[in-house]
Amino acid sequence: MNLHPALTAGRTAVITGAASGVGLAAARRFAGLGLNVVMADRDADSLDEAAAAVRAAAPGAEVVALAVDVAEFDQVAGLRDLTFGQFGDVAVLMNNAGVSGGGNAFQNRDGWDRVLGVNLGGVINGVQAFTQAMIDQNRPAAILNTGSKQGITTPPGDTAYNVSKAGIKALTEGLQHTLRETPGCLVTAHLLIPGFTFTGMTRGAPDKPAGAWTASQVIDFALERLTAGDFYILCPDNEVTRDIDNARITWAAQDITHNRPPLSRWHPDWKAPFAEFLERQIPKS
Repeated sequence: MNLHPALTAGRTAVITGAASGVGLAAARRFAGLGLNVVMADRDADSLDEAAAAVRAAAPGAEVVALAVDVAEFDQVAGLRDLTFGQFGDVAVLMNNAGVSGGGNAFQNRDGWDRVLGVNLGGVINGVQAFTQAMIDQNRPAAILNTGSKQGITTPPGDTAYNVSKAGIKALTEGLQHTLRETPGCLVTAHLLIPGFTFTGMTRGAPDKPAGAWTASQVIDFALERLTAGDFYILCPDNEVTRDIDNARITWAAQDITHNRPPLSRWHPDWKAPFAEFLERQIPKS
């Protein structure tokens, strides 16, 4: 498979939230492609175990692990300095660290602070610490920010999480616009939007649900679409197809344009109209 020009053996990938889930799957994949891998996570013990697993899976790969709280800009800047100091290069920056457990719009202030600090603040810190240095390399490079479908359709439940992921979407869109308007810039930005994925954050049972993708499937899909030049890397899963995602996203946007109640998909008066809309949007086999 052809790959994005940044994904070249001997170059370097930096991944936050790398101790488990999608971040760990990305570290394994990048190391397997011959890249140096710098793995960052707040959980130092889990990170060390994950780094050892990556080294075992890709013998000869140069893997560095650094405990980092992405909510702290100085620590993210330290991650940048360590990476450029040791390797002189960053081909891929994957701002992936994330947590859940925020709360609704007026509860759990501590949860809000934690979720916004890690999910949104961590991505902002990564973008602000690394981007100019990556541009200055004058080599192909990619910034991959992990968003969520919950940042687009914003379902009821963890409003803090939705807000954080909606912020990542807006940030990454603005970043890509700035990059493409920068003369001579060889860095691209991309928004990874996983579907239902079996990760450390979503494990409610020891076995993967039939409807979920594995983290490795998400990364394989992400690299395929990254190579194709997609900005919105919208992942399906074993339950939700791209057609269903398209319909749900369109309906959510039309809450505004049709002047419906917010989150009308979950409103009792709009349950039947949404079901009819979804039925019309899905191609008949």
